[in-house]
Amino acid sequence: MYDYDLLVVGSANADLVIGVERRPAAGETVLGGDLSTHPGGKGANQAVAAARLGARTALLARVGEDGHGRLLLDSLRSAGVDPSGVLAGGAPTGVALITVDPSGDNSIVVSPGANARLTPADVRESAALLRAARVVSAQLEIPLETVAEVVRNLPSGTRFVLNPSPPRPLPAEVLAACDPLIVNEHEARVILGEDAGAEPEDWARGLLAMGPRSVVVTLGAEGALVYDGSGTARVASVKVDAVDTTGAGDAFTAALAWKLGAGASLAQAAGYAARVGAAAVTRAGAQESYPTAEEVEQL
Repeated sequence: MYDYDLLVVGSANADLVIGVERRPAAGETVLGGDLSTHPGGKGANQAVAAARLGARTALLARVGEDGHGRLLLDSLRSAGVDPSGVLAGGAPTGVALITVDPSGDNSIVVSPGANARLTPADVRESAALLRAARVVSAQLEIPLETVAEVVRNLPSGTRFVLNPSPPRPLPAEVLAACDPLIVNEHEARVILGEDAGAEPEDWARGLLAMGPRSVVVTLGAEGALVYDGSGTARVASVKVDAVDTTGAGDAFTAALAWKLGAGASLAQAAGYAARVGAAAVTRAGAQESYPTAEEVEQL
């Protein structure tokens, strides 16, 4: 019996968000709206999104001993995430500087801070959390060697889900554990390089050939494409009016990981995750925008 449906190993940031009419060019200054501060980071976002949907969720992360760290811990507890794996100290809490334009698209610069101090030793010392989770999800806003250590310490039967964001080349042992590897177009092209191809089906086939057990390519408003070696399948999304896309990919990944652990097929889980991601873009912010299971059903 597992204590957690999902253990997320990843980043926890304070998101500093400014609305802008347009993004500045090099050397240019533009005026924006009022600054707002929100709990964020891909790891914390995924944990909160899953907990809001009803998953029993824990987070392994590192924050600073500062106001931003307290903001994140408060948000996790409020959503129902077990924060016992959130370590404190070593550096200031990570910060993401986010600009959002009128269409809802965003640009993000991340200062990793304490996230860069989440070490392989922290993973080894958290072995009890890994043993207690049905599914483990990770991203790349923490050191790659820490993600590799997660893979090395995965108990037999535990499913591993990876969103390689921000993207970088991945070692074979990490790729081989992914079930699935979840990428958007940019991430797919970075990992595949010049031979990426032009279509999502090309990216999925190319990525699967690199070693993952399955691949999901997210396509924004167009839904997603899934591929597990038996063929590709398109998954539709729900048409909504986007307000802010910040954190929508994290909501997608969390929902998909949870549903896979509950026994759904890859296509079924991706279909549900696409609806969760669509619901998330209809409200501002990342964690504040995440829907409950009831809200997803009403969408």
